[in-house]
Formats: sequence, C-alpha cells, structure tokens
Amino acid sequence: MTQNVDRETVVSRLLAADDILILCHKNPDGDTIGSGTALCLALQQLGKNAAVLCSDPIPAMYDYMPITVFDGSFRPAFVVAVDVAGIQLFGERNNIQEYAEHVNLCIDHHGSNSGYAYETLVDDGAAAAAELLTTLIPEMGAKITPEIASCLYTGVATDTGCFRFSNTTAETHKAAAALIEAGADVERLNERLFESRSHARVIAERMALESLEFYYDDRCALICLTWDQIQAAGVAGAELEDLTSLPRSIEGVEVGLTLRQQKDGSFKISVRTGHDTNACNIARRLGGGGHPRAAGCEISGNPDNAKHAILEEVKKELDRADAEKKRNKAFPRGGRWPREARPDEGRTCPQQPVNGLQWQTCPSLVTFGDSSPHRGKPFKP
Repeated sequence: MTQNVDRETVVSRLLAADDILILCHKNPDGDTIGSGTALCLALQQLGKNAAVLCSDPIPAMYDYMPITVFDGSFRPAFVVAVDVAGIQLFGERNNIQEYAEHVNLCIDHHGSNSGYAYETLVDDGAAAAAELLTTLIPEMGAKITPEIASCLYTGVATDTGCFRFSNTTAETHKAAAALIEAGADVERLNERLFESRSHARVIAERMALESLEFYYDDRCALICLTWDQIQAAGVAGAELEDLTSLPRSIEGVEVGLTLRQQKDGSFKISVRTGHDTNACNIARRLGGGGHPRAAGCEISGNPDNAKHAILEEVKKELDRADAEKKRNKAFPRGGRWPREARPDEGRTCPQQPVNGLQWQTCPSLVTFGDSSPHRGKPFKP
C-alpha cells in the first residue's frame, strides 16, 4: 500500500535521487508529456541524470518539447510517475512494465489514484499534474525557464480545455499567469493546441458524427470510432483527445460518451458529464477512474458489448442523480430528514477507500443482463 506524502517529502526525495526515470501514461496527452518533460528539464538543471519513458510514441503535436527519451543508457535508481492514476495506464510497450511495478514516487491530480507507488502525492484539487509542478519545481530550487514554462502550460491548458472545463480554479489561473511570466509562448501554444486541425482529424470528426446516437430521452449522447476508421482517416491518437467534448456539447445532453477502439480491439471510453452527474462514478465501476466531470475506462469486446456495458452504468448514474434531485426538492439543504425517511437507513458504511474513491478491477469476462438499453437514434449530419 502506498504512503501518502506531502510536498516537502516529494522535494526531499527528488533532491536526494539521481539516475531518475520519469514515466508517463500510455496514449500520452499534454499533461503527462508536459509534466514529465518539465520535471526532467528541472532535474537536469540541478545536475541530475534524468529521462522520460512512455509506452506509446510521443504525438507530433508536442514536438516542440525538448524531451529526453530514455534510451537505456543508464540504470534507473529512482522511478517517478506523473499524471498516472493506475498501474494499468502505463501500457506494455518499451519495457515500461519493468519499471511500472517499482514506482518510487507518483505525482498526480486524480482522486481515484489507486496507490500503486511506494509514495504518492495526490492533489485532486489541481486541474492538472502540471499545475502541481508549477509550484513544486521552484520548491526544488530549479528555475522555470521558458522551455519548462511551455511544457507546463501545455499540461494545464490541455487538461482544462483551454480553461473552459469545470476543474479550472483560481489557482489554475494563477499557475497559468506564473507560466506566462516565466516565458511560455501562449499565443503560439494555444494556436498549436486548440486552433489547428489536420485534414485527417476533420475526416475522423465527420466519421464520429455519423455514428452519433442518443439514449435515455436524449440525456446521453454517444459517438464511436473503430480502429479501421481511425486507420482510414490516418489520424494520430493525440489529435482525437478533444473529440471527447463533442457529445457533451450538444444541448440537453448530461452525459457524453466517446468510444475509441484500440489496435488490440479494446475500447477506450471517455466520459464527460454535467453538474448533476458524476463521470467518475460511471467509469470506476468498469475499472476506470478520473474526475467528477471527466473520466475514462477501457473495455474489451465488440462495439455492441462496449456500448451496452457503459450505457448500463450511465443509466445507474442518471437514476442516482434523479433520485438526489427529488430528495433535495423534498428536503431542502438545511432541513432534517424524517426518522422514517433517512436515505442511509439500514446501510453499512463501506470500508474507507484509497484517496476517497474505491477502484475496482474490470473482470475479463462481463456477463450482461437480459435487458438492453433502448437503442439510440442515429444522427445524420
């Protein structure tokens, strides 16, 4: 079991270490790559030997980052993971599992972190791991150079949807301001990250819209891309990350689902929700995790099975949200539950989970019930 540590301990561990390997999660996004590269640059600035390792190729859209990719030229004595909530998220290529099973320190912002590292710093109030590192790096005695600032800004901006998502806080804006003052080229970065789409990305979005379906009185919208479609479009995985906000952006939709088939046939599912529903509740019951408004999981099987599995969890969460609304309407905040109406009557308190959320392992074989969710209405753009 992991030992939760404070910022001072993290700084102490990093300053005492050398030959440091920094691990990112598979299907790398701007936060894991930006945070990993920034930490690597800061450690090198302090005279330490450090490198970054990821199971999957680094997307071309992040080629402005000066990443020192681990080439096996040194034997890691200390392993750090950044923005990785669970051991299953490391992937399997590039011999990453050899190091993933012995992570000394994890720096993360997911409240659903499973506690796989020996020591863990989790701040689920931070919008991104990069937000954490914006203050941690100076505490290490390293200077945030323009290169480091650009890497960290990438992490903060991408994980907040350019500061549009609900995880954006005043502290997030303060971090961004500090990075701009340190030399992050915000105009160039925002154009690169949010205002430029490749031809392949536009083709993939058209395919996704053609798959759009609505469920549960149009409260849930789902798009799906198969591996064959992704290959036909020729789009890189990183370019599809912002596609996850498309279903949720539709008026009246409370839960947006994006299903993306991987090369091995499994489906990477991204869940985005509104204020009344919890994305993490949906994803963690299928072995995933994340944040209240943005979460994800992976499911093996064909498209119909993957849809069925995630839609069953969506229905449970919508029902829970509806029941909570009724309770709040009947008993406004500040009122008292009648003795015979307490919602927790007769229930036992669950065992305290790690970091406030209980992770579950998705079984290898999922048995579905006789009933299926109402078949969605295809949307034709």
